[in-house]
Amino acid sequence: MKKILLLFAACLSMAACKTEAPKYANRAEAIAAQIHDPASKYVVVACHRGDWRNFPENSIPAIESIIRMGADIMELDLKMTKDSVLVLSHDKDVKRCTNFSKVFQNEPGKSAKVSELTLAEIKQLRLKRAHGVVIDTLHMPTLREALLCCKDRICVNVDQGYDYYDAVLAITEELGVTDQILIKGKKSIEEVAAHEAAYPHNMMYMPIVDIQKPRGEALFNSYLEQGVVPLAYEVCWQSNEDGAFAQACERILAQGSKIWVNTIWATLCGGDGNDDDAAFVASDPGQVYQQYLDKGVSMIQTDRPELLIGWLKSKGRHTL
Repeated sequence: MKKILLLFAACLSMAACKTEAPKYANRAEAIAAQIHDPASKYVVVACHRGDWRNFPENSIPAIESIIRMGADIMELDLKMTKDSVLVLSHDKDVKRCTNFSKVFQNEPGKSAKVSELTLAEIKQLRLKRAHGVVIDTLHMPTLREALLCCKDRICVNVDQGYDYYDAVLAITEELGVTDQILIKGKKSIEEVAAHEAAYPHNMMYMPIVDIQKPRGEALFNSYLEQGVVPLAYEVCWQSNEDGAFAQACERILAQGSKIWVNTIWATLCGGDGNDDDAAFVASDPGQVYQQYLDKGVSMIQTDRPELLIGWLKSKGRHTL
């Protein structure tokens, strides 16, 4: 099959024909090399919104915590403020994760949508931990602040961000971190290729395919039928009953791409018993995680990074 790399990625020249182990300038570069290598046995661990169990999600301390754990990718979400600044927020509004109601209690009609707040107003807010406690010293970071924290230390997966591709790329190029950034989406091959053709240097790209839904299945098949080989596919599925996931893994590996799965919620990885919480209560996390390694998965997004990293290290699958 002819490979068409949507770069979606830098080429593998760094791995060329040398017997000596490659030397990398920093840890993020070493992680990116594993992402680019379809034959690597290293399992890349992505952390969903950072260490949100101990710190506010998408916050700088949540990033620092997963870096200390030895995670490989910080997964973050983006929204744009009224004055066109990208900030880290999963939700369209700030009510769940900040003390918005208290700060603007004298303005009952004020919108809590990120898109209707200026950066100055966003910075007045303080972040909440998962159980609702406000942390007076923490505010919502901008993308620039987050990338400065991550630079050369950990790669970044930009979720909910493809619509801001131009603005994200402008910041990554300015900071010199473009090669450390993975962005994903559900756009067609043609849309992504046309978009990236506008730039001489692009972030890594990964399509999201929900293989048991018509739109996701169609997107997946378009890659296979056109012979387009992305770095990786983010594969989502709701049930293991029809064998769709196992079949998809075989096709992806035969094509020469990597497989990313989300163990954060059972609804994304085949149903109950297949996610991080099931691994947490099991006598051995491998009762859940081993099935993914057996199918050739080498990128996992988790809500329990310490558990997963520890288990992978015990199996010799998380050592750079």
